[in-house]
Amino acid sequence: MALPLKLLILDCDSTLSAIEGVDELARLRGSEVFARVEAMTHQAMDGRISVEAVFGERLRIIQPTRADVAEIGRRYIETVEPAAVSALAAARSAGWTPLILSGGFRPAIRPLAEYLGIERVEAVDLFFQPSGDYAGFDESYPTTRSGGKPERIRALRSELGPERIVMVGDGVSDLETAPEVDLFIGFGRYLKRAKVKAEAAAFVETLAEVPALLP
Repeated sequence: MALPLKLLILDCDSTLSAIEGVDELARLRGSEVFARVEAMTHQAMDGRISVEAVFGERLRIIQPTRADVAEIGRRYIETVEPAAVSALAAARSAGWTPLILSGGFRPAIRPLAEYLGIERVEAVDLFFQPSGDYAGFDESYPTTRSGGKPERIRALRSELGPERIVMVGDGVSDLETAPEVDLFIGFGRYLKRAKVKAEAAAFVETLAEVPALLP
């Protein structure tokens, strides 16, 4: 008989990796574009403006190509959280299945997921012209807007019927999942967001601390 499913859901940007993928895409366009996009990202992740207020606008400014996205995929692996591999191994040995839930971009995150042995990535698809030029994003995907991560967790609960769900993340969009999970763990190795630290049931600065907190 199969054991009950226990989901360990992790944010990607500034959690599994030190970088923010959208900001790194902007960095490829020069310092002025980077500064503009980074400011928008911080405002959204701190909860000062809604995710949907900046999501499409950042991409419109950047116009990321397929090659740009592949480069960010490499950077995610280069900047992986140092304890990620060992923490995920410990979680798996305790019966937990890791999953990535992100407001980032699936084609950029997939290489990191494969590196970490994570099968499922819940993130936003990007579209490209045959030339590789930017052609838009999946505007219907929930994490393109505020409240999107809780929505996806409700869908995952309905689809998979897990016995337990734990969420780990650094941003306010992650904190929004707290009512939908058994435990929300705030993460602050790279960015300590005051609201997340104040309201999370637990707060850690390395993924090495996560396995001991799993219920």
